[in-house]
Amino acid sequence: MKGGRSKSDTKSAKLSVNKKPTKGGAAATRKSGKAAKDPNKPKRPASAFFVFMEEFREQYKKEHPKNKSVAAVGKAGGDKWKSLSEAEKAPFVAKADKRKVEYEKKMKAYNKEQAEGPKEEEESEKSMSEVNDDDEDDEEGSGEDDEDDE
Repeated sequence: MKGGRSKSDTKSAKLSVNKKPTKGGAAATRKSGKAAKDPNKPKRPASAFFVFMEEFREQYKKEHPKNKSVAAVGKAGGDKWKSLSEAEKAPFVAKADKRKVEYEKKMKAYNKEQAEGPKEEEESEKSMSEVNDDDEDDEEGSGEDDEDDE
């Protein structure tokens, strides 16, 4: 019979479709294991390649104004970086090293601040959200109480 499926085709199609999710899911365990990111923590510095790419992107956009592909810019930048000699890479490496030194200073200050503990003036995220939740409940509750009295 033409166009019919064999038994092996049907089984493989069913097997690939009937994937059962695992309990809890792998993504759920990863998220719960990670600590929340601190918005005050300094960002890591860019490597020499990314410092180079900052300048290269500007040049590339001027030379190829119609190109909208991020991948094309990245590929061209990577090829250009590979073709540069150590002497040509030196200014970018120097900028990256300078940024790294600044980052290390900021991290020392940040770690020192963390070791001292949170300041009394600042509230933790949880306590701030609880305060905000209480405010919302008061507003909602006061509206409901007025309706019940009438």
